[in-house]
Amino acid sequence: MPTRLTRYVLLEIFKIFVVSLIALTLLILMIGVGRELLRRGLGAMAIVQLLPFVLPISLQFAFPATALFSICCVYGRMASDGEVATVKASGISPLKIIQPALIFAALLSPVAVFVSDLAVSWGRPGVNRVVLLSIEDIAYRVLQSEHTYTSEQGFSIHVRDVIGRKLIRPTVTVHNRGADGSRKLTAKEGELRLDPETQTLLLRVVDSQFDGGTSFHTEFPGEIEVEIPLSNAMRQQPVSDRSPSEVPLSLISGERIRTDNLAHATVGQMAAHLGFALLTTRPGQIAGGSGQAIQNSLKSSQRRLIRLKTEPWRRWAWGFSCFFFVIVGAPLAMIAKTSDYWSTFGLCFLPTLLVYYPLFIFGLEQSKDGVLPPYGVWMGNGIMAMLGMMLIQRVRRY
Repeated sequence: MPTRLTRYVLLEIFKIFVVSLIALTLLILMIGVGRELLRRGLGAMAIVQLLPFVLPISLQFAFPATALFSICCVYGRMASDGEVATVKASGISPLKIIQPALIFAALLSPVAVFVSDLAVSWGRPGVNRVVLLSIEDIAYRVLQSEHTYTSEQGFSIHVRDVIGRKLIRPTVTVHNRGADGSRKLTAKEGELRLDPETQTLLLRVVDSQFDGGTSFHTEFPGEIEVEIPLSNAMRQQPVSDRSPSEVPLSLISGERIRTDNLAHATVGQMAAHLGFALLTTRPGQIAGGSGQAIQNSLKSSQRRLIRLKTEPWRRWAWGFSCFFFVIVGAPLAMIAKTSDYWSTFGLCFLPTLLVYYPLFIFGLEQSKDGVLPPYGVWMGNGIMAMLGMMLIQRVRRY
């Protein structure tokens, strides 16, 4: 009887989970991601290319909510129809009723961890690459409608008109944060072309003039081709240059060792600098430019090391939120005894919204700052586990 009951409940949970996961994922794609794609001005082909990269990003947010919703639907209906009371009257412990939900969540959570890792290490960089490779079409589409295009890659283009592929009176400004200021190129006409091999945007111009800051001006009669460098996001960045949130779990351990060794080497460099300054009786060099640079490098390595230690705990905590949502949702749905799916889901989602997410964000920020140990990101999961145990004890006494 318990084995048959487990199979029955698992099947009910799985059916609702699959349907609701598809619906919620499509909703996230259309509302959240779709709005961002339209804002960037991507075409239909670029959107199709983006789908494989966007899917894991959507799934990492859909998994916890969908798991909670499916559990609420099944256990709320069972309690409302009297199935829970019937099972308990036959002498079966309420824990056996909740057991299928725990099995389901325990199997789902590692999958959620994998999807979360895939989203940050493969999905987001893939989205950036597709957007950059579509920059030529984006620029032409925006210039035809607004005659001005400002790129996130640090340049802007203004034209008087666009006729086919020809830009009439283009003005290209490359924004420079240095002392020389921005660089500006104006021409009679021009045409944009993306070169994916060199990862540059090529601008062929006719009768152009170039202004480089306040002291440089030159003219180029005839036809020339100018390169506009794009972001390094199109290139495969080395692990050492990536943010810890973009490093795959499989590479974090090696990067953490490398960063730790770099920090120790910087400490040795700082000690040598301090000793040399004292030996040469030049104490002013201790806090000078070179000393400050070494200190800043040490602080940067230490901050990165803390984030690298925290990142695996964060991804596992986020993935296993499915399990802890279920621990709270299953007994709470049984106590609520209502077949109204949305009422039960709202009742179960309220403690996660008010308790889990604030604690998760608080623990994450404190862990990244080094105030809490890396496992501090599990604070929300721990509180949800205690709340779930209290609700399960209430179901047993009920």
